[in-house]
This record gives sequence, structure tokens and C-alpha cells, in this order.
Amino acid sequence: MLSDVMASCDDVRENVKKYYGSRLESSGDLQTSAASCSLPCRPPPRSVMDALSLVHPEVTKKFFGCGLSFPAKLEGCRVLDLGSGSGRDCYAFSKLVGPDGHVTGVDMTEELITASRQYIEYHQKKFDYEKPNIEFVQGYMEKLGDAGIRSDSVDVVLSNCVICLCPDKRAVLQQAYNVLKEGGELYFSDMYASKVVPDHMRDDPVLWGKTTNLKVIVKELIRCTADRPYPSVCLFDFSRPGEGMGGSLFWKDLISLAHSVGFGTPHLVSASHIEIYNSELKEKAGDVSFASGTYRLFKLPKSPAVSEATVTYKGTVGDFPDQLDFDSSHCFKKDVAVAVNGEMAAILQRSRFSPDFKIQVSDQQSDSEATTQYCHLNPFLLADKLGSSVKQCSKTSK
Repeated sequence: MLSDVMASCDDVRENVKKYYGSRLESSGDLQTSAASCSLPCRPPPRSVMDALSLVHPEVTKKFFGCGLSFPAKLEGCRVLDLGSGSGRDCYAFSKLVGPDGHVTGVDMTEELITASRQYIEYHQKKFDYEKPNIEFVQGYMEKLGDAGIRSDSVDVVLSNCVICLCPDKRAVLQQAYNVLKEGGELYFSDMYASKVVPDHMRDDPVLWGKTTNLKVIVKELIRCTADRPYPSVCLFDFSRPGEGMGGSLFWKDLISLAHSVGFGTPHLVSASHIEIYNSELKEKAGDVSFASGTYRLFKLPKSPAVSEATVTYKGTVGDFPDQLDFDSSHCFKKDVAVAVNGEMAAILQRSRFSPDFKIQVSDQQSDSEATTQYCHLNPFLLADKLGSSVKQCSKTSK
């Protein structure tokens, strides 16, 4: 029944709010090294690290996220962060977008919103801005309009491992699409399943976070090398409330969901395997595997025909003068012409990256049937390709 579904959604929200809002004093209470789970082995751009270093220590202390979701070229953008938590990423975005940009953080947890707002003036002065370029609003990512976010008003929507905690993922994607301007981008990391999560997992109270006395320990145990830009294995002891196993989306369903709300085909940026070491939950998972993946989705104009093109990167994106790694399938080197399909050509033409490319459109139209398998968007295959060696499972406790 619809009423039962809505009640279940409300239960999930309330348990997640209680956990993050009331029980956690700092990221140390997570007993987690999750911040390194999706961290690239190559150092993040200098501008990102500089921005993070300027964030108030108390904000960083209460950061409960799992990695860095910082796409290139944010200067002057209007950015929306879904599930902003302590505000750490938002304040870093505040620096990256500059005084002419704007950042909005949305979170459903009143305690975290209140805590985040305390440091607005501090960062305004720290960044030497005449006025604040950041705000925090309480609300649900499935109901951005109710939170005061206008349609067609945002350049980039960001999210870091929170959509798996939301039962209605289509509503989240639809809301993100609605608030984005044409050419805008949804850039997000999340947890994915190798197949459709069965009912017994979706209905399991532990996997949806209804327990209140368990903790998670996350430890990245891989060897990073210069030719391996992303870690491909993350080891999780899934027992923290709201960790999201029961809410993980089958990766192929992301593609159909994206298309159904109006987005173009997702672009896979990075991926990591997730191993479960809690024996009870490993048994519950059965033959379902999990991976973390970062995707970027663009809001493109509706067009009946999409033409292929030859594009040449100008080397003008900050921090990337020689090469721009757009996703796991597209690497653009400065002054090197590359043939791309119609949808990629449309993204480069219509998005904020348009000034950074010379684009020569051909008369050849893309064959939409050529990509129906979407193997290049499989986070499990990408994690396999990146490779790594797991040496041990190291856990700590208070």
C-alpha cells in the first residue's frame, strides 16, 4: 500500500536524522576512515586541497562524509549540495566558486544545519568576501521546492553517498533535474549493487538503519600507485545505522532512472569494490555485490538528432593545463583532437565546459543502439580494471 511505503520512508529519514544529528559528536565517533574510501590515489587539485585547509577545524571535525566530490571548473557557479551535513564540503565549495558564485547546502537534520550556520561569518572573513556566498537550509532532497530551491536555478548539484539512504531515488533525481539549469550537472558518489536488491534486504531493519547501538569501521586497504588513479576496493563492516546496503541501487537502474527524469546517459568517473566483513550482513547479502561509484549526469536540451564531433581541449580549465580527465572513458589532452559521440559533443557544447573546447560537428549522427549494453558504465568492471591488492583487514574500536 502507498501509505505503508510512505511510512517506511519516514522511518528511514527519522533514524538517519537521529543518528547523524544527535548521536555523533564528531567524525571520530564513526570509528571510520571513510574519508579515504573514494579518495583518488593521485593528489586532488591544489585548489581543492587549499580550500579544504581553510575550513574551520570544528566543521571538519563533524564531517561524516566519505571522500571528495569536487568536479572541475566551479568558479562562478551556483552549487547545491544534497545532504550537506556539517558543511565541510559547502565551505570548500564557497571558496572554489569565488565571490561571484553561490553555494546552498540542504540537509534534513536540524542539528547539523544549525551547527553549519555558525561558521558562515568566519569563512566570509577567511575568504575575504564582501558578503557571504553560502546558505544552509533544512529540507529533503526529494522535495527541494519545499526547501526554497527554485527550478532552473543551479549550475551544479553535488551529493556524496547519501542517495542510497533515500527510499525514493527517482524523486531525488527528478528534483535535481528540475533545479538544474540547461547544461547543468549532477555530480555524485553513491553505493551500487550488482543486481536488484531483493525484498528481504530492502525490508531488513538493520540494513535500513533502524538499529541504534552499532558502529561501522571502514578501512581502505589498498596500495595506491601512480598508474592507478582510483582505489578499487573498499572494506566495510556494514553495521552503522543507515549505511545504505538495503537502499543500494542496481547500477543499471541508475541509467533507466536518469533517462526517465530527463537526464542524458550517466558518465562513470570512478569506482571501488566494497567488501562486507560483518558475517551476519554478508550472509544477508548473499550473491549481491556492492561497489561505490561516482557518476556525472547532465541536463541537456531535448533534441531529436545528435551529431558526432571532433573536439580539442584548449587546456584552459584551472588545475588541468595539460589534460582533463572528464570521466573513465574520456581523457582530453591539450591540443589533441578527439572524436566523440553526439551526446558527449552536446555536453561539451551546452555545459560550463563549452569555452574550453574547440568543437567541430560532423554530419554523422550517433548510433544510439551502439551503447545499449552500457558496459563502460558498470562500476564493478571499472573497479576490476583499476585493480588492487588487499593485504589485511585492520579494525579498531573505542
